[in-house]
Amino acid sequence: MSTENFPHSPQQPPRKPRVAVVFGGRSSEHGISVVTAGAVLRAIDRTKYDVLPIGITREGRWALAVDEPQRMAITGRRTPEVEDVAEPTEGAVVLPLDPGNREVVVSEPGSVPKALGEVDVVFPVLHGPYGEDGTLQGLLELSGVPYVGSGVLASAVGQDKEYMKRVFTAFGLRVGPYTVIRPREWQRDEAGARRRIVDFAAAHGWPLFVKPARAGSSIGITRVEDLSALDEAIAEARRHDPKFMIEAAVRGREIECGVLEFADGPRASMPSEIPPPDTHAYYDFEAKYIDSTPGIVPAPLTPEQTAEVRRLAVRAFEAVSCEGLVRADFFLTEDGFVINEINTMPGMTPISMYPQMWAASGVDYPRLVDELIQAALRRPTGLR
Repeated sequence: MSTENFPHSPQQPPRKPRVAVVFGGRSSEHGISVVTAGAVLRAIDRTKYDVLPIGITREGRWALAVDEPQRMAITGRRTPEVEDVAEPTEGAVVLPLDPGNREVVVSEPGSVPKALGEVDVVFPVLHGPYGEDGTLQGLLELSGVPYVGSGVLASAVGQDKEYMKRVFTAFGLRVGPYTVIRPREWQRDEAGARRRIVDFAAAHGWPLFVKPARAGSSIGITRVEDLSALDEAIAEARRHDPKFMIEAAVRGREIECGVLEFADGPRASMPSEIPPPDTHAYYDFEAKYIDSTPGIVPAPLTPEQTAEVRRLAVRAFEAVSCEGLVRADFFLTEDGFVINEINTMPGMTPISMYPQMWAASGVDYPRLVDELIQAALRRPTGLR
């Protein structure tokens, strides 16, 4: 029988996976998160993925953002805010907590919620508390939505420098000398806590670094040269976190290494070296993001040193049960490598070392973003 008189129904092309890029947040690293989101939005392959930008304000409101990465850049010495790119007439974005429903809506008081469509994977480029510390990851687990990066436990451990170092030590990774002052100890016996810090200084010498236990981007950190500056440094650290750390200065070269999860498992990038900044006492926030102290990629290491730091970076990734990506930071001392910390959602701005290290390893920024999304889509939700 001839079918020439019957119209053919055109096949609909398969729906592209929808990626929600979530950024901003309530931490002191809000602005850097927005800059990272701009870089990720520029790099995502729009022929392969649909994209939904969602910003979280400093107050914690989820807002639909404009898809204009050029507005998410540092201007002068100012980092951008979610409010700079939020859709002016939209209400709050709501992610459903029903694992069987991935449809994101915009909710306005007195109005019917506006559906934004289903989300297949979330790319959370938040840094610090309320985003990188397991809190957002827990929400996404409840929602049953795959997401880029580490799970709840690894994110929490990676954010808390005390427990991070405890895990490293348990897995045989060398860490520098440190001590921790917890909130109840400070409230119960402030004078005793100060004496413990002074005793630590006597044992390890000056300078010391006083830092919030659960912050990043070098925010709240002070290099303390002597006892006279200690109180001000403690106050600055506690402004960001009631739990703070004292670390002895580790004398050595600063070496960083990226880890990325491929289909066959995690691999380490070529390492980079962070030279001492000319105009800063150490590699602080201004040196990282404002004055853009350049790193050296690849780091001028021997083949044996390069192989060793790459091995240790993957070891740290596995020790904390990380997923997706990590930047591991080390000191190369006379006695070998000492791990300082890992970052489970490292800065991915155009000048950040993580994408630079992978570019030097043959993985450009668009492929880097694609590998991260694919790793999230491969990973099952729930316990793993």
